[in-house]
Amino acid sequence: MFFQHVYDKSLAQASYFIGCQKAGVAAVIDPKRDVDTYLEIAKANNMTITHIFETHIHADFLAGSRELAQLTGAQLYLSDEGGEGWEYEFPHVGLKDNDIVKLGNLSFKVLHTPGHTPESISFLLTDHPASNEPVMLFTGDFVFVGDIGRPDLLEKAAGMVGTQDKGAKQMYQSIKKFNALADYIQVWPGHGAGSACGKALGAVPSTTVGYEKARNWAFQYPTDENGFTKYLLADQPEPPKYFAMMKKLNKVDRPLLTEVPKLKKLSIDEVNSNMAKGVKLLDARPKTEFAAGFIPGSLNIQGNNSFATWAGWFLTYDEPFMILADESMLDDLTRKLMRIGLDNIAGYLPSVAEYSNAGGTLEKVNLVELAEAKSLANDSTVQVVDLRGVAEFNAGHLKGADNIFVGTLPNNLDKISKDKKVMIHCQSGDRAAIAYSILVKNGFKNIVNYSGGMNEWLNAGEPVVD
Repeated sequence: MFFQHVYDKSLAQASYFIGCQKAGVAAVIDPKRDVDTYLEIAKANNMTITHIFETHIHADFLAGSRELAQLTGAQLYLSDEGGEGWEYEFPHVGLKDNDIVKLGNLSFKVLHTPGHTPESISFLLTDHPASNEPVMLFTGDFVFVGDIGRPDLLEKAAGMVGTQDKGAKQMYQSIKKFNALADYIQVWPGHGAGSACGKALGAVPSTTVGYEKARNWAFQYPTDENGFTKYLLADQPEPPKYFAMMKKLNKVDRPLLTEVPKLKKLSIDEVNSNMAKGVKLLDARPKTEFAAGFIPGSLNIQGNNSFATWAGWFLTYDEPFMILADESMLDDLTRKLMRIGLDNIAGYLPSVAEYSNAGGTLEKVNLVELAEAKSLANDSTVQVVDLRGVAEFNAGHLKGADNIFVGTLPNNLDKISKDKKVMIHCQSGDRAAIAYSILVKNGFKNIVNYSGGMNEWLNAGEPVVD
């Protein structure tokens, strides 16, 4: 058996390339959309990709299954569980609980494991030349290292009222199915730490059935379904806005993108003209560079591992947008965006220098250090806005602070004072950089950014309330 774990740090998303070396054939489980990675693995190992599996209709990324199928001729093997409304709307081989799919000397047994979504399945792999006992379980968003998939996404992200309680009950039953498996079986999940598909995912890439039975919180409620449900639904992070669109695009027939696009370099005149029409300019530079000088009206979404997630909060799928980034970053940024289906890139600007050289005036971020932040936090005439998630805020915050999660800021501008001085902050400054650019773009002139955030505040021993 050939096995390779492919991990996308930007979405904390795992996919898998599994092959039978004797037969020279391979399968890919839950492929990301920039599928050249799998083609290169196949070529390097003299294998042909013949099977493509998905564990469920994904919410957090746009699967590359159909792109990979078009390029390789491989067959799609997808869940036919879940019932009405959960059918894939394009040709595929439908899979049901206990179905077995063979790949050379390997076999994959399908386990229907609903809870995260109604159609979710897991794949139990047996390497027959070595043993007739299963060796690996690919769980998708069912069981993670130290956590399990959240059942509330459909309700919170897609507006499907009542689905989280039903999903929690299904998850409790699926846990029992997992509990019946042999302890030695390796578990390879669909996500790692940093994913919004759970609240406490571990950072190591894999685990075992036995270890999860012993240490995963979800297996500590063998006779207490209510306690299990209460813990499962509590303190889940805010689901990114784009999740609803992913549910749709991963289910329906859609245009395919089989290679990474090359972006058009824009002139300053084109950038200015586009911005005048309302086209957004994403400044992907580090927050410190943005703070030192930025193009008025641009949004600072740093080109780090969270770039696509935040872009998905603030862009819609029918609007064009531009990127400000060094040319060396473009391939990486374009890949990150295409992984969540944000393909409508009008072009890029390589630096702010071109804007300055053309006579444009850059603005600077009004930053405050710890000493001034302490003074402002104790000033009753100042509004302090904490941009973190609700669970983070409830765990400890500055006295008197208002909590407005940065992802929802554009819809809550009326909660930001235009009369008082406003100090914004988050945990380490990244979300505050986004928020500052949004507020300035919307005409706020009274904003200061405490970029050090809660990390610096707590390290200095300053008080918080919960």
